[in-house]
Amino acid sequence: MNKELPPEMDALRPGQDFDAVLIGASAGAAHALHALVPQLRSLEMAYIVVTHPAAGTDRDLPQVYGTLTPLPVKLAEDREAVLPGIVYFAPARRHLVVEHDGLFALSGDPLVNYSRPSIDVLFESAADTWGRRTVGIILTGANEDGARGLKAIGEAGGLTIVQDPEDADVPFMPTVAIRTAHPAAVLSLTSMARVLGAWADDSAARPLP
Repeated sequence: MNKELPPEMDALRPGQDFDAVLIGASAGAAHALHALVPQLRSLEMAYIVVTHPAAGTDRDLPQVYGTLTPLPVKLAEDREAVLPGIVYFAPARRHLVVEHDGLFALSGDPLVNYSRPSIDVLFESAADTWGRRTVGIILTGANEDGARGLKAIGEAGGLTIVQDPEDADVPFMPTVAIRTAHPAAVLSLTSMARVLGAWADDSAARPLP
């Protein structure tokens, strides 16, 4: 792992390859994602982001964040295969689900935690599909969305990380996630970015099979 990371972060080094890193954020998401998206650059895992965009604004997400990472950034599409080395955003007005065949599904089911897309819906489906090969991250936000899904990832053996509420623009969502899911790590955005960047550097340094 990147030797610049504090020693206590050694526990966050992946003990196995991960299929996906899932990120959930709501109020204050833009600030948090601008800090993290530049470190989403591993070709070995997919990155899936759920925010709570207003209808129409989701179309701007690939353009806004595509300049921050070398990876392709796109809105997830129904029946699309989830591939490593891509940053996916959940589109507005639809729940985003990962199915057992490794495909996305979009759903118009009722709101969950007053939200559609819901962080919980994505996280729970990913935990069921990928189990311990899943990373779940909860960032700033003003409701309880994501706490239950993060707990599901932890119970499936995946890695769970929450933004330090004192570091969050809106601390309610990470506070609830900590209380509900008892995450493996509570980190500032700066520390979280360093961990994500170190994972990408580690994967890039691995010899080809």
